[in-house]
Amino acid sequence: MSDVSGQQGALAGLRVLDLTRVLAGPLAAQFLGDMGAEVTKVEPPGNGDDTRTWGPPWVGDDADAREAAYYLGANRNKRSICLDLSGAEGRALLGRLIERSDVVLDNYKLGTLARWGFDDAWFDAHAPRAIRASVTGYGTSGPRAALPGYDFIAQAESGLMSICGEPDGDPMKYGVAIVDIATGLVTANGVLAALAARTRTGRGQKVEASLYETGLYLLANVAMNHLASGRDARRFGNGHPNIVPYTTYPAADSMIAVAVGNDGQFAKFAELLGQPRWASDPDFATNAARIASRERLDAAIGEHTRTRPAAEWIDRLRSSGIPCARINTVAQALADPQTAAREMVVTMNHPAYGDFRTLGCPVKLSDTPAQYHLPPPRLGEHGNRVLREALGLSDEQIDDLRARGVVGG
Repeated sequence: MSDVSGQQGALAGLRVLDLTRVLAGPLAAQFLGDMGAEVTKVEPPGNGDDTRTWGPPWVGDDADAREAAYYLGANRNKRSICLDLSGAEGRALLGRLIERSDVVLDNYKLGTLARWGFDDAWFDAHAPRAIRASVTGYGTSGPRAALPGYDFIAQAESGLMSICGEPDGDPMKYGVAIVDIATGLVTANGVLAALAARTRTGRGQKVEASLYETGLYLLANVAMNHLASGRDARRFGNGHPNIVPYTTYPAADSMIAVAVGNDGQFAKFAELLGQPRWASDPDFATNAARIASRERLDAAIGEHTRTRPAAEWIDRLRSSGIPCARINTVAQALADPQTAAREMVVTMNHPAYGDFRTLGCPVKLSDTPAQYHLPPPRLGEHGNRVLREALGLSDEQIDDLRARGVVGG
């Protein structure tokens, strides 16, 4: 990990109130925390964020001092406080925290904050500079606006599943919660845009991000293909809808991925395969022709690639400037020297369960790099500190709130 001691993050001094749980919202808040923001995570007393119990696997050997790996992956650089928001006192404390915050992130059911009294009029009167970022399933309008959001359902409804899987197989979801993850990044981008606008206007605004809209956005060129042609998208397995050859092929000992991006690369590829005439064959010479001959060309390429081991093909192809790679397992990818060089696996320490490894931040800033200064908090770990430092409550007041269950953890 880079030594960033003494440096401030890009968002140093920014106060973020994280009212989210599970993945999309927590990832957005974690990204802001990595960039230097002060993030306070508000959780319900008892179990807190649902993902704290989404194990195994766990980090920590003691059942009373361990966390689910899922939770640890989205909650570093935060402080945790537990508030009972079912009653007026807990909501009053929440209101005071909102008043001191630059950004308020929530993924409550649509309209929850307003029902608690934190509607537009309240924000205008008490927190006019706050950026209010909400993550929902479907946004605040439309026939499904009131429904909750789930990554798996968003993958199904947005069309993403329909383009994943083998051509003659069933629709398939991504191996990760891709819509949740992308929604977290989209939300963080929306927050940063709203903060930039605030420097001009002096006022905050609402930021909306939904799983459904992000799922549609992820269709990217596939959506544009349909909008331009009127033809529905289909599955290509590991292939590309617009480029051929661009898929996986068998080597003698494993599979490799090959991405031939233009006709010049194809000519070099054909030469390496011992088939230079392909570059002038009317069925293969142009990308459009190769798309029309996709199945025949891919089968012919596979007959050649299976004659040599993967490492030999990768050396030969890369030497000719043709993008390719071995298909790594997750374990292999995380142990890759390139992963280490880019500090994408970092070690953090938690006083309750010691050192643990986690993914690093994928954005590298030259002058204000990401920092990993707070491990994911234990449930309510910083409650007293937040109430004392942020709200100015005395120890006696805090003890009273705890005794009456307004503050937990």
